Amino acid sequence: MINVLFFGQLRERLGQDSMTLEYKVDGQQLDTVKALRSYLQLRPGWHEWLEEGSVLVAVNQDMSAEDAAILDGAEVAFFPPVTGG
Repeated sequence: MINVLFFGQLRERLGQDSMTLEYKVDGQQLDTVKALRSYLQLRPGWHEWLEEGSVLVAVNQDMSAEDAAILDGAEVAFFPPVTGG
C-alpha cells in the first residue's frame, strides 16, 4: 500500500487530502514518483494539477525527484511550492 497525501491549494483543487493505493494497480507497479504521478494524472482533471515542476514531492518526508524509488508502505506527499516574503 502507498499512502498519498495532498497539501495546500492542491488538496483543495483535487478535492481530497489523502488516498491509499495498492503498490501494484492495473498491472502497473507504482515504484517511482514518476510512475505514481503518471497513474494519478489519469484521473479526470488531475493532469494539470500534478504536472512535474508545478508541485513538489516528498517520499517518506524526504524531498524527492521523479526517479525516486517508492517502496510498498511508503508515504508520498504532493504539495505546491512554498513562497515567502
